[in-house]
Amino acid sequence: MAIDLVAKYLPYVDEVFTQESKKELLTNHDFTFDGAHTVKVYKISTAEMNDYGRYDAGMQRYGTPQSLDATTEVMTLKKDRSFAFVIDALDQEETAQSLNGASALARQLREVAIPEIDTYTYGVMTEGAGYKPAAVKLTASNVYEEIVNASAALDDALVPESGRVLVVTPATFLLMKKCKDITMDTDIGNDMRIKGVIANLDGAATLKIAAARLPENFGFMLAHPCATVAPVKLESYNTHVDPPGISGTLVEGRICYDAFVLENKAKAIYYQATTA
Repeated sequence: MAIDLVAKYLPYVDEVFTQESKKELLTNHDFTFDGAHTVKVYKISTAEMNDYGRYDAGMQRYGTPQSLDATTEVMTLKKDRSFAFVIDALDQEETAQSLNGASALARQLREVAIPEIDTYTYGVMTEGAGYKPAAVKLTASNVYEEIVNASAALDDALVPESGRVLVVTPATFLLMKKCKDITMDTDIGNDMRIKGVIANLDGAATLKIAAARLPENFGFMLAHPCATVAPVKLESYNTHVDPPGISGTLVEGRICYDAFVLENKAKAIYYQATTA
């Protein structure tokens, strides 16, 4: 006896796990790129202090006047990215509407676009960090000392204490939890938790970011958002129903973005790599 059993398809999509972007706490949008592809900012020097020549006979008791330098720092957007995909009308109808333009676009942004932008931004920050000591093997015994060294370096560079952010991987965060010298303040406001902050260590908000979005051998990074400019110049997403030559939906998207570490603020970023 042969029996054909029923196969049932449910209108449910087994989505891939993703992580929301957390770069907003680490970067700023201090400069607008509206109407321009390149932005230039000035770097202006200062004059040296002198001993006032109270009893000097000449006319330069204040010292020899110095000319101030006014050089420019150039930021040109380099990342102009796009995507396009088609959903056939029959494919949409015969998948119980599980395959549709709106959900597919949201999935594209969540699983592809946002991870790309985050990974690029973190790479720019670690590459442009003003402090990049030699890689060390982080352990539960030394992780707190290394973080304190980072904090001290930023203190010596006169980086504002308020607003600092400590970025760690899940592996580094596990070491921190095992370290007997670390006492983390986990009483974090809901507004900060929404942004991804899980604790506060020595005044720095702690962000735990998946290792897949960070450079290889990432240990931790202590940074102030004043150092990194991360503009998104254009975000354009269009859904075209039955365009010429296609029976169904054409979805197109374009994102123009970049990230820059300001030269005079590079020391507001301390990046510690770990050994493989």
